[in-house]
Order: sequence, then structure tokens, then C-alpha cells
Amino acid sequence: MRTKSTATSDETAGTAVLATADAVSAFAGPRSGGLLGWLARLVFGTYSLSLLFVLLSAAALLALLLPSLHWRRSSTRWLARLWLALAGLRLRVSGLEHLPEGSCVLVANHSSYLDGVVMTAGLPPRFSFVIKHEATDMPLMGFLLRRIGSEFVDRHSAGGRHRGARRVMQRAEQGHSLVFFPEGTFDSVVGLKRFHIGAFVAAARGGVPLVPAVILGTRRSMPNGTIVPMPGTIRIEIMPSIEGVGREPDELRDAARNAMLERLGEPDLAVLARAPTRGS
Repeated sequence: MRTKSTATSDETAGTAVLATADAVSAFAGPRSGGLLGWLARLVFGTYSLSLLFVLLSAAALLALLLPSLHWRRSSTRWLARLWLALAGLRLRVSGLEHLPEGSCVLVANHSSYLDGVVMTAGLPPRFSFVIKHEATDMPLMGFLLRRIGSEFVDRHSAGGRHRGARRVMQRAEQGHSLVFFPEGTFDSVVGLKRFHIGAFVAAARGGVPLVPAVILGTRRSMPNGTIVPMPGTIRIEIMPSIEGVGREPDELRDAARNAMLERLGEPDLAVLARAPTRGS
């Protein structure tokens, strides 16, 4: 439960973050054409990436030094929020009251490299992220992800998938709260891809609530193929939880997917992929 003092502190920090984001947005401006627009994007891109490296290094150093997992996650969350603000990305989170007080499994759509940073900044620090194993090869980032208690799943071998799935299910059964991007990847195609079943198996086997959530705005700010985000508003909308006790994984998956599609307003790419092609 959040105390009154904690809530007041969060509101004060949130006001400062939004003010900073507005100031940076005014400087960077929209994706305009012409020489001035190109120069503005170049300057802002250099600034944004340099700032990201500095804050990522600070997060990794704190993750190395701080003895408590909660402290490491809290410092990473604060630095993620700071980077978003200084990069002109206004983060708005709604529906936090839908998060159960105990453990749960949260699933969200995946459309940009920004999604992980956004969810780290927006969610309470009690959540562990379930991430593809390739992320461990990223300098600094891989170290930081390990130190904040992320779970890694190797998708390229049957043995790795099974070991990762068992480890994640054990975490759910032990009462940990987990975050999944069940699409597993993203590209330039707008819409919700097919869901991998792992998140829903973890919720069903662990008997914990499943919480659907949607991320809006990251695809526009940092689309696939780009390395620099452009200023804008990003929203996380957390929806009412779905009870996991006594539910089958497929049932949980379909319920979460339907809720997310309704809120996103994007095509269901899993259905489109199954549709017969014209002339077949």
C-alpha cells in the first residue's frame, strides 16, 4: 500500500518530470523537414543518446553497489523516469489501482525499444521482467537487467525454452510479480501479434491474477528501425485483473488479448495471419 507521504512525493516528482518533458519537447519540436529540422533532430539525437549512456552507466553502478534488490529496482525506476523526462517523453500511467496487492503476472503489447524503459519507469519496483536471453549480451544493459532480478528465456533451443519456462513458473508459484511482452518481438507492422503462451501458463500454474496492460505512443516516438526517440506523450493503461485460479492458459490468453485489442484499437495480426490469401 502507498502511504500518504509516498503518494505526495510521487506527485511532486511527477510534476517536475512533466515540466521537464514539456521544456525538452518545445526545444526538439516535431519531425519537421528541411535543413533546420534535420539539424534539430541531429542535435537532439546526440543529446538523447549521450544522456541515455550516462544514466544507464549510473544505473549499472548503483545496481552494483546497492545491496537490496528493492533499492536497485527503485533507483533504476527513478533514472528511467528521469531519462524519459529529459528526452521530452511525457509518461502518464492510469489504472495502478488495478494492480493486486499480492503477486501477479502483467502482460503488455510490444511495439518499440522504448517499451522496457517505459514499463520500468511506470510500474512499482516489485516487478521482475521476463526478457529474451539475447538481452544479456548487451553491454551495461545486460548487467543491469540481471542485477534488478530479470528473468531470461532462451527462445532458440527447446531445452532453453523449457528451462526458462520452469524457472519463470517457479517464480510465479513463489509469489513474485512478473512482466511479460507476450508477442516476444516487434516490427514496423501495426497491430497485435500472436501471443506466446508462457505468461499465461505462469499465471494459471501459479494461481495468480493476470493483469492486461497497453502501452500507447512508443511506436510513434521511436518506431522500428530508429535509434533516437522523438518527444511526445506515452501512456500506460492498466486494466482490471483476470483471476488466474482455476483458469486454463488458453482462456487467460484470449481474455487478455481481447481486452488489449479493444483498448489499442489496432488490427489483430494473429487473425490476419490465419486468413486465406486472395485467390487461394
